[in-house]
Amino acid sequence: MSSAVSSHTVAASSSTEQGKDPESPLTPLILPNGGWQAWATVFGAFLVQVCNFGYTSSFGVYQDFYVQEYITNASPSAISWIGSVNAFCLISGGVIAGRLYDRGYFYPLVWGGSLLTVFSLFMLSLAKPNHYYQVFLNQGLGAGLGGGLTYVPSIAITSHYFSTRRALAMTIIATGSSLGAIIHPIMLNNTFARLGFHDAVCASTGLVAGLLLIACCLMRTNMPIQQHYTRSLQSISSDWAYISATLGLMSFSIGFYFPQFYLQLDASIHGLNKDFAFYSLVVLNSASIVGRLLPGFLVNKLGAGNMITFATAMCAAAIFGMIGLSSTTSVVLIAIFYGFFAGTYVGLISPLMVSLSSDVSEIGLRMGIGFLFSGIGVLIGTPIGGVLLTERFIWWQAVLFSGMTGMLGSFFFAGMLVILHQRRNSKNTEKQ
Repeated sequence: MSSAVSSHTVAASSSTEQGKDPESPLTPLILPNGGWQAWATVFGAFLVQVCNFGYTSSFGVYQDFYVQEYITNASPSAISWIGSVNAFCLISGGVIAGRLYDRGYFYPLVWGGSLLTVFSLFMLSLAKPNHYYQVFLNQGLGAGLGGGLTYVPSIAITSHYFSTRRALAMTIIATGSSLGAIIHPIMLNNTFARLGFHDAVCASTGLVAGLLLIACCLMRTNMPIQQHYTRSLQSISSDWAYISATLGLMSFSIGFYFPQFYLQLDASIHGLNKDFAFYSLVVLNSASIVGRLLPGFLVNKLGAGNMITFATAMCAAAIFGMIGLSSTTSVVLIAIFYGFFAGTYVGLISPLMVSLSSDVSEIGLRMGIGFLFSGIGVLIGTPIGGVLLTERFIWWQAVLFSGMTGMLGSFFFAGMLVILHQRRNSKNTEKQ
């Protein structure tokens, strides 16, 4: 993309409150809306997603390996806490990282978070069989906290460069986690059997370290520091559309990770071909790439709020479908259907948060708070699913719980649309 792309003046607009245009202008600033540095930053943020959210989304491989081979003295529920704590720290860490990002600490966050992630994964490779606490501390806490420092800043940095292309840039970044969730499962499933746990995790860590180094060198900030912390909190606490969206994130996140953590194990337990079971997550995340890219081209016409409400409802339906999983065909259908709409959901979270922000200085904070509540849902969701699953693998109980919480999240997003519609009508009435 040529650096000659013309600059665009960004001015405050009421359309940011409609949930219709995540690329709506936010504040009177000059954004380049393209150029070499802008797209280099997007690529760097893309690589960050490959290494943090992409790795977390691959925990289903670890779940299967730990349950059946490496931590056989712990229950599936206890093991799922490793992945859920990792995801919680990664997502909810945004409430701190987002505020520090708003205050100008972008570089310490991405470099420090990357170093912590690589160190923790290397220490994970030294964890011994059936030593649950070693795996939990390194993979659950260490790698999760490292990812949490980089996750929100790497997404929010896009707002420094784009006005009319912001949603497209953010959905491109979001596809990084899907690509990572394809690369890492293939690599781990093939190296666990051939190299053993230590060497497989070391090889994986080497890949993550190289990609994060490139990412940190590519990303650059492009905006002066703005600090309105108290005013931002007051604005957020009275914004019922944002509150409803945040509750939707939390509720939906309770069930969101169940297919990603348990689909491979489910396929294995049902006696399907082991090689095929290994690639069930690859199918899911391949569909997710399409689901994350598509919204970037349609969101201006259909609206982020409308699309995320529909996508979460479809995800819940796919989770319910896991009750009938019994064959290769059913696994493929569920993986494709769920992967596509889960990708749409993930790809739209950041544009939705931007569309609900009345000022660019609030983006990091609003993303951080939204991801905090989302992380709480992730933290409790898969362990509860594991408890309901039991060691006898009663799948319908866990599936029913995850599907119902996913549908509740969709209802909250629908409530957000109603509030935005009423707000828009009220403004139109005042103008008349």
